[in-house]
Amino acid sequence: MKFAVIGGTGLIGSQVVRILNSAGHEALPHSQSTGVDVITGQGVEEAVAGADVLVNLTNSPTFDEASQDFFQASMDNLLVAAQKGGVGHFVILSIVGVDQVPELDYYRAKTLQEEVLAAGPIPYSIVRATQFMEFMDAVLSWTTDGDTVRLPPTPIQPIASKDVANAVAEVAAGDPVNGVHNIGGPEVFSLDELGRITLSRKGDNRSVVTDPTAGMFAAVKGDVLTDMDAHLAPTRYTDWL
Repeated sequence: MKFAVIGGTGLIGSQVVRILNSAGHEALPHSQSTGVDVITGQGVEEAVAGADVLVNLTNSPTFDEASQDFFQASMDNLLVAAQKGGVGHFVILSIVGVDQVPELDYYRAKTLQEEVLAAGPIPYSIVRATQFMEFMDAVLSWTTDGDTVRLPPTPIQPIASKDVANAVAEVAAGDPVNGVHNIGGPEVFSLDELGRITLSRKGDNRSVVTDPTAGMFAAVKGDVLTDMDAHLAPTRYTDWL
Protein backbone atom coordinates (compact mmCIF):
# COMPACT_ATOMS: atom_id res chain seq x y z
CA MET A 1 0.00 0.00 0.00
CA LYS A 2 1.03 3.59 -0.52
CA PHE A 3 0.88 5.99 2.44
CA ALA A 4 1.23 9.76 2.50
CA VAL A 5 2.32 10.68 6.03
CA ILE A 6 1.82 14.40 6.58
CA GLY A 7 3.92 15.51 9.52
CA GLY A 8 6.08 12.52 8.66
CA THR A 9 9.32 13.98 9.99
CA GLY A 10 8.14 14.56 13.58
CA LEU A 11 8.29 12.46 16.75
CA ILE A 12 5.45 10.11 15.77
CA GLY A 13 5.49 10.57 12.01
CA SER A 14 9.11 9.54 11.51
CA GLN A 15 8.49 6.34 13.45
CA VAL A 16 5.27 5.58 11.56
CA VAL A 17 7.08 5.98 8.23
CA ARG A 18 9.83 3.61 9.35
CA ILE A 19 7.36 0.99 10.64
CA LEU A 20 5.26 1.02 7.47
CA ASN A 21 8.27 0.83 5.16
CA SER A 22 9.73 -2.01 7.21
CA ALA A 23 6.46 -3.88 6.70
CA GLY A 24 6.87 -3.63 2.93
CA HIS A 25 4.60 -0.67 2.26
CA GLU A 26 5.57 2.59 0.57
CA ALA A 27 5.29 5.39 3.14
CA LEU A 28 6.46 8.85 2.14
CA PRO A 29 7.06 11.56 4.78
CA HIS A 30 5.79 15.06 4.03
CA SER A 31 6.21 18.25 6.06
CA GLN A 32 7.12 21.89 5.68
CA SER A 33 10.74 20.80 5.32
CA THR A 34 9.78 18.80 2.21
CA GLY A 35 7.75 21.65 0.71
CA VAL A 36 4.29 20.74 1.99
CA ASP A 37 2.31 23.46 3.78
CA VAL A 38 -1.08 22.31 5.04
CA ILE A 39 -2.24 25.87 5.75
CA THR A 40 -1.48 27.50 2.39
CA GLY A 41 -2.07 24.24 0.55
CA GLN A 42 1.34 24.35 -1.12
CA GLY A 43 2.42 20.86 -2.20
CA VAL A 44 -0.56 19.15 -0.57
CA GLU A 45 -2.20 17.79 -3.73
CA GLU A 46 1.10 16.44 -5.01
CA ALA A 47 1.86 14.78 -1.65
CA VAL A 48 -1.51 13.07 -1.43
CA ALA A 49 -2.01 12.08 -5.08
CA GLY A 50 -2.08 8.33 -5.60
CA ALA A 51 -1.93 7.43 -1.92
CA ASP A 52 -4.15 4.63 -0.62
CA VAL A 53 -3.98 6.07 2.90
CA LEU A 54 -3.41 9.59 4.21
CA VAL A 55 -2.01 9.81 7.74
CA ASN A 56 -2.15 13.33 9.15
CA LEU A 57 0.21 13.84 12.09
CA THR A 58 0.66 17.60 11.78
CA ASN A 59 0.25 19.71 14.88
CA SER A 60 -0.63 23.31 15.59
CA PRO A 61 2.37 25.55 16.34
CA THR A 62 0.44 27.06 19.26
CA PHE A 63 -1.87 25.70 21.95
CA ASP A 64 -4.07 28.80 22.23
CA GLU A 65 -7.21 29.86 20.34
CA ALA A 66 -5.24 30.04 17.07
CA SER A 67 -4.98 26.24 17.11
CA GLN A 68 -8.61 26.01 15.99
CA ASP A 69 -7.82 27.96 12.83
CA PHE A 70 -4.85 25.67 12.17
CA PHE A 71 -6.85 22.47 12.39
CA GLN A 72 -9.80 23.85 10.41
CA ALA A 73 -7.64 25.09 7.53
CA SER A 74 -5.31 22.08 7.43
CA MET A 75 -8.14 19.56 7.49
CA ASP A 76 -10.08 21.44 4.81
CA ASN A 77 -7.04 21.42 2.51
CA LEU A 78 -6.20 17.79 3.19
CA LEU A 79 -9.76 16.56 2.69
CA VAL A 80 -10.03 18.31 -0.68
CA ALA A 81 -6.70 16.85 -1.77
CA ALA A 82 -7.59 13.39 -0.45
CA GLN A 83 -10.86 13.27 -2.35
CA LYS A 84 -9.21 14.52 -5.54
CA GLY A 85 -6.32 12.07 -5.16
CA GLY A 86 -8.51 9.01 -4.58
CA VAL A 87 -7.48 8.36 -0.97
CA GLY A 88 -9.51 5.55 0.59
CA HIS A 89 -8.57 5.96 4.27
CA PHE A 90 -7.76 9.12 6.26
CA VAL A 91 -6.12 8.68 9.69
CA ILE A 92 -5.46 11.27 12.40
CA LEU A 93 -3.93 11.09 15.88
CA SER A 94 -5.90 12.66 18.73
CA ILE A 95 -6.11 12.51 22.53
CA VAL A 96 -8.06 10.23 24.89
CA GLY A 97 -10.76 12.33 26.56
CA VAL A 98 -10.16 15.29 24.24
CA ASP A 99 -13.86 16.16 24.04
CA GLN A 100 -14.20 16.14 27.84
CA VAL A 101 -11.98 19.17 28.52
CA PRO A 102 -13.66 22.13 26.78
CA GLU A 103 -11.84 24.53 29.11
CA LEU A 104 -8.62 24.02 27.12
CA ASP A 105 -8.29 25.82 23.77
CA TYR A 106 -6.08 23.13 22.28
CA TYR A 107 -8.43 20.31 23.26
CA ARG A 108 -11.36 22.15 21.69
CA ALA A 109 -9.25 22.52 18.55
CA LYS A 110 -8.42 18.81 18.42
CA THR A 111 -12.11 18.00 18.94
CA LEU A 112 -12.87 20.24 15.96
CA GLN A 113 -10.30 18.32 13.90
CA GLU A 114 -12.07 15.06 14.73
CA GLU A 115 -15.45 16.53 13.82
CA VAL A 116 -14.23 17.86 10.48
CA LEU A 117 -12.79 14.46 9.58
CA ALA A 118 -15.93 12.56 10.61
CA ALA A 119 -18.12 14.91 8.56
CA GLY A 120 -15.90 14.60 5.49
CA PRO A 121 -16.25 12.35 2.44
CA ILE A 122 -13.34 9.97 3.16
CA PRO A 123 -13.52 6.74 5.22
CA TYR A 124 -11.51 7.48 8.35
CA SER A 125 -9.93 6.36 11.61
CA ILE A 126 -9.22 8.47 14.69
CA VAL A 127 -6.50 7.09 16.96
CA ARG A 128 -6.81 8.64 20.41
CA ALA A 129 -3.77 8.23 22.66
CA THR A 130 -3.18 9.03 26.31
CA GLN A 131 -0.39 11.45 27.30
CA PHE A 132 3.07 10.82 25.83
CA MET A 133 5.88 9.88 28.20
CA GLU A 134 8.18 12.09 26.13
CA PHE A 135 6.23 15.20 27.20
CA MET A 136 6.84 14.83 30.93
CA ASP A 137 9.91 17.08 31.00
CA ALA A 138 7.91 19.86 29.36
CA VAL A 139 5.06 19.42 31.85
CA LEU A 140 7.54 19.76 34.72
CA SER A 141 9.03 22.92 33.22
CA TRP A 142 5.65 24.68 32.95
CA THR A 143 5.17 25.01 36.71
CA THR A 144 8.74 25.02 38.03
CA ASP A 145 9.62 27.87 40.37
CA GLY A 146 13.19 27.53 41.60
CA ASP A 147 13.51 24.12 43.21
CA THR A 148 9.76 23.53 43.41
CA VAL A 149 7.41 22.03 40.83
CA ARG A 150 3.68 22.44 41.38
CA LEU A 151 1.52 19.71 39.87
CA PRO A 152 -2.14 18.76 40.23
CA PRO A 153 -3.18 15.20 41.15
CA THR A 154 -4.77 14.69 37.71
CA PRO A 155 -4.86 10.99 36.71
CA ILE A 156 -2.49 10.34 33.77
CA GLN A 157 -1.89 7.13 31.79
CA PRO A 158 1.51 7.69 30.11
CA ILE A 159 2.28 5.96 26.81
CA ALA A 160 5.59 5.75 24.95
CA SER A 161 5.75 7.40 21.53
CA LYS A 162 7.04 4.16 19.97
CA ASP A 163 3.86 2.41 21.13
CA VAL A 164 1.75 5.25 19.72
CA ALA A 165 3.56 4.97 16.38
CA ASN A 166 3.01 1.22 16.24
CA ALA A 167 -0.70 1.68 16.90
CA VAL A 168 -1.06 4.42 14.29
CA ALA A 169 0.74 2.29 11.69
CA GLU A 170 -1.42 -0.75 12.51
CA VAL A 171 -4.66 1.21 12.22
CA ALA A 172 -3.50 2.94 9.03
CA ALA A 173 -2.71 -0.40 7.38
CA GLY A 174 -6.12 -1.81 8.32
CA ASP A 175 -9.67 -1.07 7.27
CA PRO A 176 -11.12 2.32 8.22
CA VAL A 177 -12.69 2.32 11.69
CA ASN A 178 -15.05 5.19 10.84
CA GLY A 179 -14.81 6.03 14.52
CA VAL A 180 -12.34 6.16 17.40
CA HIS A 181 -9.62 3.67 18.40
CA ASN A 182 -8.30 4.37 21.93
CA ILE A 183 -4.78 3.45 23.02
CA GLY A 184 -3.12 4.01 26.39
CA GLY A 185 -0.20 3.15 28.59
CA PRO A 186 -0.42 0.15 30.94
CA GLU A 187 -0.56 2.16 34.20
CA VAL A 188 -2.33 5.18 35.69
CA PHE A 189 -0.54 7.67 37.95
CA SER A 190 -1.56 10.96 39.47
CA LEU A 191 0.43 13.69 37.71
CA ASP A 192 2.10 14.83 40.94
CA GLU A 193 3.19 11.24 41.65
CA LEU A 194 4.48 10.92 38.09
CA GLY A 195 6.49 14.08 38.62
CA ARG A 196 8.09 12.72 41.78
CA ILE A 197 9.00 9.43 40.06
CA THR A 198 10.52 11.30 37.11
CA LEU A 199 12.65 13.64 39.22
CA SER A 200 13.82 10.84 41.51
CA ARG A 201 14.86 8.55 38.65
CA LYS A 202 16.75 11.39 36.95
CA GLY A 203 18.51 12.55 40.10
CA ASP A 204 16.80 15.93 39.83
CA ASN A 205 16.76 17.79 43.15
CA ARG A 206 13.52 19.67 42.51
CA SER A 207 10.60 18.74 44.76
CA VAL A 208 6.96 18.35 43.74
CA VAL A 209 4.20 20.15 45.63
CA THR A 210 0.65 18.95 45.00
CA ASP A 211 -1.38 21.92 43.77
CA PRO A 212 -4.82 21.28 42.21
CA THR A 213 -4.69 24.70 40.51
CA ALA A 214 -1.26 24.38 38.84
CA GLY A 215 -0.69 24.18 35.10
CA MET A 216 -2.72 23.11 32.11
CA PHE A 217 -3.88 19.82 33.57
CA ALA A 218 -5.59 21.59 36.47
CA ALA A 219 -8.49 22.16 34.05
CA VAL A 220 -9.05 18.41 33.72
CA LYS A 221 -11.92 17.04 35.80
CA GLY A 222 -11.73 13.48 37.08
CA ASP A 223 -10.04 10.70 35.12
CA VAL A 224 -11.20 11.64 31.59
CA LEU A 225 -7.62 11.50 30.23
CA THR A 226 -7.36 7.80 31.10
CA ASP A 227 -8.99 4.69 29.67
CA MET A 228 -7.98 1.28 31.02
CA ASP A 229 -10.46 -0.30 28.56
CA ALA A 230 -8.37 1.04 25.67
CA HIS A 231 -5.84 -1.04 23.75
CA LEU A 232 -3.02 -1.03 26.31
CA ALA A 233 0.59 -0.58 25.20
CA PRO A 234 3.36 -2.69 26.77
CA THR A 235 5.90 -0.05 27.84
CA ARG A 236 5.81 0.90 31.54
CA TYR A 237 6.90 4.38 32.55
CA THR A 238 9.72 3.35 34.90
CA ASP A 239 11.12 1.02 32.21
CA TRP A 240 10.95 3.86 29.69
CA LEU A 241 12.82 6.17 32.08
